[in-house]
Amino acid sequence: MNVSPLVWALTILGILALLLFDFFFHVRTAHTPTLGEAAIWSAVYVGIAVLFGGGVWLLGGATLGSEYFAGYITEKALSVDNLFVFLIIMASFNVPRADQQKALLFGIVFALLARTAFIFLGAALVNSYAFVFYLFGLILLVTAAQMLKPGSAKGRSANNVIVRLAKRFLRTSETYDGDRLFTIDRGRRVMTPMLLVMVAIGGTDVLFALDSIPAIFGLTQSVFIVFTATAFSLLGLRQLYFLIDGLLDRLIYLSYGLAAILAFIGVKLILHALHENNLPFVNNAQPLHVPEISTAVSLSVIAGVLIITVSSSLISVRILAGRAQRHAGESPDKK
Repeated sequence: MNVSPLVWALTILGILALLLFDFFFHVRTAHTPTLGEAAIWSAVYVGIAVLFGGGVWLLGGATLGSEYFAGYITEKALSVDNLFVFLIIMASFNVPRADQQKALLFGIVFALLARTAFIFLGAALVNSYAFVFYLFGLILLVTAAQMLKPGSAKGRSANNVIVRLAKRFLRTSETYDGDRLFTIDRGRRVMTPMLLVMVAIGGTDVLFALDSIPAIFGLTQSVFIVFTATAFSLLGLRQLYFLIDGLLDRLIYLSYGLAAILAFIGVKLILHALHENNLPFVNNAQPLHVPEISTAVSLSVIAGVLIITVSSSLISVRILAGRAQRHAGESPDKK
C-alpha cells in the first residue's frame, strides 16, 4: 500500500488531536472516572478504530483491511495484558486513584513514541535483511513460553533498573502533591513520586514494544498499517484501565490465550522466513516451498482464541465463586 505524505500527515494529526482532547477534557483536572464515563469513552475509541479500519478496507482492499483488524485486535489484547503491570505499578507506588489518569496518559504517549521508533527500525531491518523474520519469530516463541510460566504477568516488578537509578541519583519527596511532578520539600524543589511512576511505566513500555512490534510485523509488512493499528490500540487504553480494573483478575486464562496467539504468529513468521529464505546454511540459501498462513486465517485464529480465552475465564471464575459460596454456606454438621 503506497500511502501519500498527505495521508500520513492527516493520520498523525488526527492521533495527536485525540491525545490532546483526552488531556484537556479528561486528564487535566484530576478525578476518578465513573464506570459509565469509562465505558462510553472506551466505546468511542474502539468505534474510531473500527471506522478507520473500515476506511482502510474500502480504500486499500480486503487484504489490507484484514491486516489492520488482525493487527489492531492483537495489539489491543496485548495492551490489556499490559494493564496488569500498570496495576502493579500503581499499587507499588500507592498512587491516589484520582491521580492515576495522568500517569496512564503519559504511559500511552511514551508507548506510542517508543513503538513508533521500533516500527521504523523494524521496517528498515525487514526491508534490508530477510533473516529478521527468523529473529522476530523466535522472539515471539520465547515470549509465548515465558507467558506460560505461573505468575509471569504479575511477577513483573515495577522497581526496574531505571526507577532504581532515579531513586538513587534524583531527589524525590516521600509524599504526593496531587498529580504534580515537582514540589517544594523543606525549601528545596524536588520531584514527587508521580515522576517515578511515569518512569516505571515508561520503562515497561519499552519492554512491551519488544514483544508487540514483532507480533504485528508477523501480520503485515505495511508500515502504515503497523503504525495505525498500534496507535489506535493504545488510544483509549486509559479508559479501558478504569473500565476493566475489577475484571482483570477474572481473566485467569488471558496469559495462555496471548501465549497461543504469539506462538501462532511466531510460527507464521518463521514459515514466511523459510518461504523467503536467503540464509546460506538453510537449504543453500534457496527458498523452501512451505505453506504460508493467510491474513484471513490469522484474523480468525486471533479472534477465536481471544473469544475462547475470555469466555472460559469468566465461566471458570463464576464456577469457582459458586463453589466457594456453597462451601462457605455449609454448616459444620454437614461437613
